[in-house]
Amino acid sequence: MIDALERFARDFPAGSVLFEEGQPGDYMYVVLAGEVEIRRQVGETERVLAVLPPGEFFGEMAILNGRPRSATAVVRTGARLLVIEGRTFEAMLRARPEIALRIIKSLATRLESANQHVELLLLPSANHRVVQCMRHMAEEQMTLAGAQFNAGTAILVPKRIEDIAGRVGLPVHEVIDVVDRLRSARLVLLAEDAGIEGDGFIVPEVGRLLEFLEFLNLKDRFGG
Repeated sequence: MIDALERFARDFPAGSVLFEEGQPGDYMYVVLAGEVEIRRQVGETERVLAVLPPGEFFGEMAILNGRPRSATAVVRTGARLLVIEGRTFEAMLRARPEIALRIIKSLATRLESANQHVELLLLPSANHRVVQCMRHMAEEQMTLAGAQFNAGTAILVPKRIEDIAGRVGLPVHEVIDVVDRLRSARLVLLAEDAGIEGDGFIVPEVGRLLEFLEFLNLKDRFGG
C-alpha cells in the first residue's frame, strides 16, 4: 500500500509545524520516517501529548468530522511523511475497507490511551502518577514485544524523563525527584545505570513496582 502512495511523500526538516491547534484540517499524514510530536495548549503551557514513530498516522479526525484541528503537529526529527488530501483520503476509505478497519482500531487504542491519561491526571500525588505511568509504559512495551507478563519480568522502556513528564502533567524536575527515589529503592534503573546507551529506563521486576503502587494506595487511604 505504501509503495502505491509514494507520490504523496514529502520530506520535512525538524521543527516544521505541520498544522496548529484551531486551524481547519485539509490533510492527514502517515509517518514513513522520523518522528512527529502532537502538542496541545493546556492553560499557558504547551504540552506534548504523543510522539509518533514510523507507521503511525494523524490528522484524520479534522477531515472525518469537519472540525478544526484539536492539537498542533510539529516534526521532532527530520521526517518523511505521506501528505494525503481530504478527498483522496475519503476515496481511500471507500475503496479499501482494510484501511478503514485499521483506522477504527487505531482510534479505539487512542481512546484507551486518553482514558489512561485522564486517570493519571486524577491521581493524588506525583509519586502515584509517575509510578502508574511507568507501569503503563512497561506494559505497552511488553505488548509491542509480544512478551507475556509475570511478576519477575525485567523491561527496558525507551522513553525519556520528558516523555513521562508530558504524560503525567508534571514539571520535569518533579518527575526527576520521583525517579531518583525509585532508583534509590532499585525499583527502577535508568538505561545508563545498566550500561545501555540512549534514553530509557528499566523496570527490573514489574511485580515490585506494582507492590510499591499498592503501598502508595494504602498509604493514601489510611494516611501516614
